[in-house]
Amino acid sequence: MNKFKTKFAGIAAASLLSVGASMSMAADTIKVGVLHSLSGTMAISETTLKDTMLMLIDEQNKKGGLLGKQLEAVVVDPASNWPLFAEKARELIEKEKVSSVFGCWTSVSRKSVLPVFEELNSLLFYPVQYEGEESSKNVFYTGAAPNTQAIPAVDYLMDEIGAKRWVLAGTDYVYPRTTNKILEAYLIAKGVAKEDIMINYTPFGHSDWQSIVSDIKKFGSAGKKTAVVSTINGDANVPFYKELGNQGISAENIPVVAFSVGEEELAGLDTGPLVGHLAAWNYFMSVEDEANDEFIEAWQAFIKDEDRVTNDPMEATYIGFNMWIKAVEAAGTTDPTAVQEALIGVAVPNLTGGLSTMMPNHHITKPVLIGEIQDDGQFEIVSQTAGLVPGDAWSDFLPGSKDVISDWRAPLSCGNYNVKTGKCSGQNYE
Repeated sequence: MNKFKTKFAGIAAASLLSVGASMSMAADTIKVGVLHSLSGTMAISETTLKDTMLMLIDEQNKKGGLLGKQLEAVVVDPASNWPLFAEKARELIEKEKVSSVFGCWTSVSRKSVLPVFEELNSLLFYPVQYEGEESSKNVFYTGAAPNTQAIPAVDYLMDEIGAKRWVLAGTDYVYPRTTNKILEAYLIAKGVAKEDIMINYTPFGHSDWQSIVSDIKKFGSAGKKTAVVSTINGDANVPFYKELGNQGISAENIPVVAFSVGEEELAGLDTGPLVGHLAAWNYFMSVEDEANDEFIEAWQAFIKDEDRVTNDPMEATYIGFNMWIKAVEAAGTTDPTAVQEALIGVAVPNLTGGLSTMMPNHHITKPVLIGEIQDDGQFEIVSQTAGLVPGDAWSDFLPGSKDVISDWRAPLSCGNYNVKTGKCSGQNYE
């Protein structure tokens, strides 16, 4: 009996030592959540951002980590399933105890996780262009807002190409619908007649584009210069562009400007028939800058593929990650409230030759670039803003938004402040 007790006590002690060592190891790392679809319709775009985060974390660890600790990536796969994003976000925050999360691509996934981050007071860095009309204390938007992508793209098509008729083609979810609502109001304000605006939505993963492209072709044959503004997202872009080529729609007769097609998406396409079509982003791989050259070299070495491309959401991830590092160092802690306050005003290098700054509305300053597709799958930059443009959370062209501002600094501490009524009707943490 005594021998049994002695043996049991030894096992228990060993177990406690093991648990203690495990807890000690966990305490010696700072966990970072990575919330990107690695399967499903959005995997074509999001897997690369997961790999980008792994590279950035690896590089930071080689520099000595953060606050004397190594960073540990905790990767989950919400599988292009929008409700699952919320479940996985909660898992990262409550179970894995991550310090912050980098993730989401579609706005519907971001909308899904938003209540979780606000409830649990955690931080999300969102690296993709979106529709605006939102500002949360718990989200930092490092991708483009409509005023730093969609509006400048329409201006380019209108002023430089002379577009008079407009096809607004998008995937059927919140980002395309809200963006197109803004663009429709903007075009009408610019004097475009409603009958010269065609709007079309298709589901995620849509593959049969023959009749839709035929309708676009017919719409563009009315004698007015026609352009397509594309908010089509995910792998549906592959058959869409193929069908454009099949039906002989070239950039000369009906140019397409895309907001969700970059170098990564073009890598899977025969780009020959697409030469001359456009994309609007805040970064292209073809940017000539020393920081960009170093980033490309590091990426291709990390991924072990000298042909792998970079793209805009990767740069937005890079900027957001480095802003988080700088803010944590300034705050001396990963506490979300302290980091949120430290992030406002933080400036870090972007990859286009400047410093991007986190504004009080949790959006950043970025240049706006228009790129023309080349036959090698890269973009030739045909237009660029003279300086960096601050992202605007609320559109100037929607009646319910034009009087609304976002400022998360005290004493306002509001993401939805109406300057006319003097009231904050959104999330407020005073």
